[in-house]
Amino acid sequence: MRKIILSILGVLLVVAAYFFGQFIISSNEKKRPKPKKIIKTVVVDTVNNSTIPIDVKAQGNLVAQRRMELYAEVQGVLQPRKKLFKPGQTYKRGEILLSIDNQEYYASVQSQKSALYNAITAIMPDLRLDYPEAFEKWQSYLNNFDISKTTPELPEITSEKERYFISGRNIQTTYYNVKNLEQRLSKYRITAPFNGILTEALVTEGTLIRTGQKLGEYIDTGNYELEVAIGKKYANLLQVGSEVTLSSVEVEKEYVGKVIRINGNVDQASQTINAYIAVSHPDLREGIFLEAVLQAKEERDAYKFSRSLLQANDQIFVVRDSILELIPVQPVYFTDKEVVAKGIPEGTVMISKILSGAYEGMIVKKAAPMQSNEKKKTPPVKANEDA
Repeated sequence: MRKIILSILGVLLVVAAYFFGQFIISSNEKKRPKPKKIIKTVVVDTVNNSTIPIDVKAQGNLVAQRRMELYAEVQGVLQPRKKLFKPGQTYKRGEILLSIDNQEYYASVQSQKSALYNAITAIMPDLRLDYPEAFEKWQSYLNNFDISKTTPELPEITSEKERYFISGRNIQTTYYNVKNLEQRLSKYRITAPFNGILTEALVTEGTLIRTGQKLGEYIDTGNYELEVAIGKKYANLLQVGSEVTLSSVEVEKEYVGKVIRINGNVDQASQTINAYIAVSHPDLREGIFLEAVLQAKEERDAYKFSRSLLQANDQIFVVRDSILELIPVQPVYFTDKEVVAKGIPEGTVMISKILSGAYEGMIVKKAAPMQSNEKKKTPPVKANEDA
């Protein structure tokens, strides 16, 4: 009996210990508090569709509009002058760039001039007797003939007999031989056709110049042009004479240029058309890298917003009755930071800043609205041709 009683007490003790342990465990459990419902605040903007100018962005290097490669057409030794024939030397229009020793050739030209003068002098007695009406003009020609100056043009022949007489004495042949020599003599001096600067000099004083040798390069520093490649889809939108805004990447300064030429040929590899922009400014130099913004077209009933707000499948988040919704839009042009889109209903309230963790159906509250698009000064949008 005693053993039975002790066994029953032992079982009861174990059962009591088990329930007591469960009680202690349950009393130590902490109930998880119900999470508070957090409503995020979003920055919104009211869509105000308007006409947005679309500009084409392109880059290129400046080149001089007028440049002249200097080549020798005669042979001789380069003569020294007051201005050294060195890169960076500036010249004015008509100023001598370089001169080649022409003493030997000059003497030959003077000899031919003297021969022409003597030939005309020899026919003067016959002209006085046979063609007295032509004597006075030829006598006047001889009186004004200066061997040290350019040979004047022969008197006008007024009759057939006079023409035969003059031609028979080889006067015209001698005259044109002299003019040919004078033309070649002028090639011993190269003058500046415009104000500019010498950018390359391949010879120095005392160098023996040979025919066909390149001497240097001369450019006009007053007028430059920029060659840019534009997508063929903009070919019909660009016009000669349109103003273009040019800006330097390194220096924050803008210049105003003008489209002067548009190539009619489309590059088959890049499918682009070259446009040429003229620009003039004292700060500009050949080779400077500039960025051009050409006005291409205007997009009506469009809206411009940050490119980061555009979701997958061309959708944006809008707020309707404090709930986020996704609506489809039609992107028209892309830039590095912005997108121009159509198809957004007028007055739609869309988020204007990225909301982390946003999803359709999310409950939000609107922050103070930003200044409307109508009050903002909307700058031209530069089209990304790769988009």
